[in-house]
Amino acid sequence: MPCGTRYEKQAWAEGWTTVAGVDEVGRGALFGPVVAAAVVLNPEDRIRGLNDSKLLPAAERERLSRHIQRRALAWSIAAEPAAAIDAINILEASRRAMLAAVAALPVCPDGLLIDAVRLDWPGPQRPIIHGDALSVSIAAASIIAKVYRDALMQSWDAVFPAYHLGSNKGYGSPDHLAALARCGPTPLHRRSFAPVSIAAAR
Repeated sequence: MPCGTRYEKQAWAEGWTTVAGVDEVGRGALFGPVVAAAVVLNPEDRIRGLNDSKLLPAAERERLSRHIQRRALAWSIAAEPAAAIDAINILEASRRAMLAAVAALPVCPDGLLIDAVRLDWPGPQRPIIHGDALSVSIAAASIIAKVYRDALMQSWDAVFPAYHLGSNKGYGSPDHLAALARCGPTPLHRRSFAPVSIAAAR
């Protein structure tokens, strides 16, 4: 099923007038924060081409991110750093970032469409498996979160060039793993993740 407005239409039919899509990116990375976004799209201003951020070329993600930030009714971004991930685990850190993104919205949504997980949020919510590929609201959240996080990785690449963060975005690519083995982890690596903890123990 292609990414579309099926879930949004169902939510509107149930009386949700302000529907926020919520997603996170960077859950599987070895370096840096997990980043979440919440987006309330304008039903009167359809943005074409929204899809799971992982399925879009970088240039198209960046173009769509600009459109989302300019044309959505509301959007917000929040992050949890590597230290929090190590302290409370990646799933809880992801949930915390999502909740923070929802709380930061300038409007209070009537309900949430969330990629896969359920949040400790008092209003109605609908977790959707592979939601970023099915719901345009969740896809929009995934796009602005990924563009934001990729830009962070590009900035950190200049600080820690050995790890090639600009290209691997903090994930466990061969060049990243080789740098971990050679140089050990930085203060921004997730030490609760096995490849990092193994490198730190050497």
